[in-house]
Amino acid sequence: MMNITVSDKSMLSHAAGCYVLCVAEGFDASTLLKEWIPHSDTLLSLLAKREFTGKSQQLFFTHMVVDGKIHYLILVGLGKGVDKNKIDIEQYRRAVARAIKEVIKLKTETVVLQLPTATLFGVEVQYLAQQTVEISMMASYHFDDFITDASRKEAVLYDMVICVDTKHTKAVSDGVKVGQIIGQAVNRARHWIDLPPSTLTPAFFAHKAQQLAKEHDVTIQVFDERQINEMGMGGLAGVSRGSDEDCRLVIVEYKAKRTTAPTIAFVGKGITFDSGGLSIKPADYMECMKDDMSGAAAIISTVHALSHLKPDVNVIGLAPIAENLPSGKALKPGDIVRFYNGKTAEVRNTDAEGRLILADALSYAVKHYKLDAIIDIATLTGACAHALGPFYSGLMSQHDALVDVIHASSERSGDPVWRLPMSDDYKVAIRSEVADLCNIGSRQYKAGAITAAHFLQSFVDTVPWAHLDIAGTAFDVPAIPYYRPGATGAGIRLLIDVAMNWQR
Repeated sequence: MMNITVSDKSMLSHAAGCYVLCVAEGFDASTLLKEWIPHSDTLLSLLAKREFTGKSQQLFFTHMVVDGKIHYLILVGLGKGVDKNKIDIEQYRRAVARAIKEVIKLKTETVVLQLPTATLFGVEVQYLAQQTVEISMMASYHFDDFITDASRKEAVLYDMVICVDTKHTKAVSDGVKVGQIIGQAVNRARHWIDLPPSTLTPAFFAHKAQQLAKEHDVTIQVFDERQINEMGMGGLAGVSRGSDEDCRLVIVEYKAKRTTAPTIAFVGKGITFDSGGLSIKPADYMECMKDDMSGAAAIISTVHALSHLKPDVNVIGLAPIAENLPSGKALKPGDIVRFYNGKTAEVRNTDAEGRLILADALSYAVKHYKLDAIIDIATLTGACAHALGPFYSGLMSQHDALVDVIHASSERSGDPVWRLPMSDDYKVAIRSEVADLCNIGSRQYKAGAITAAHFLQSFVDTVPWAHLDIAGTAFDVPAIPYYRPGATGAGIRLLIDVAMNWQR
């Protein structure tokens, strides 16, 4: 993990390969550079020549000499402020990521970053430091486990020094600690998601969760396929039938110190590879389906991060994990499955499998825990990805108070969500003539993301519940510099923020 230190010394007093300054559009170059960089006349002329004005994500870098040694200086643009002239914190996240990626390209192992003034963004300095570290770690992530050509492996950024005013060192240090925990949680999940599906099988995934639980103050319970069948989890066992790899149900628990603390459950879809089953996907839609366990990865990594952050709320994480493959034993269109809570569903399409495994996990959570809320997260529907694209996760719920909590966390964390309507008009779309429910909605009603959410709501009883569909945001998000091709860790920053700020 990147080593991050906080300093109240001047930026150039630290030996480093690279120095980074973030500047707002239209900044006074002469005043700024004279404050930080001695003998800056040459730099001023270079800035003018290259027409660097501080536009959002605009980058300027050059060599400079510090104590007789050549180093790099990077200026990165923050863009303009909009609301009351305050710059959107997302512009800062992207500027930091852009700079960090440039530092890595330059193959320098140490970077010094001058933390900008928090009032530029209308935030507290601790929060700004936290965001700086989270994004720096996310931008540094690169999955290269299976690249054997050393020349193709990226340089590693080992050390970062964040320079601040003396009066802010304590707050910034606190923000750095939180940012490191969250950044590590996001990257851990990304690594699991990026692993080949033949490596990250349900059993191996459950094993990784057990290893992690031993290192932290987290209780874990893992049910194997025999136990899952004995408990009557027909959805999870049914989806797993076509694979030679047995399914698992992983439950991780963080307990708050206060005995009267509220309890919330996070439930994540864990299909380690989704071929579509007998309703097989076209090849083009199957090639990235190792990402179909992104919800489970988010849940497990989130709970372990919370064991360090210690919010005043109990958190139960449930991850049903299976492969969805075709074989002579596979679930067939027309089959009827019975879930843990006794309800039944007609399976008309075996590629609508995520809701089947989540139904059992949601039912288990409701039966065994006294819950104040449930949030599930899943790469559930192509319909949601087509509706919202890669930049917003779908949010569906009929509980407005819970939606407000999630929206606030979305704004703070940088994990954007967009609420889709979920009126009862859509509920009839999942009615079956031969069972309680049908696992795909009637074509007459379209709205596949919403009808899937209604299916899941059938298993939460009266507990306040919300559904996050991350089908579009979990993998291969373009144009955002703190992501890369591959996993994004969507939802983790959001769920951690929900737990840390839970007051209901």
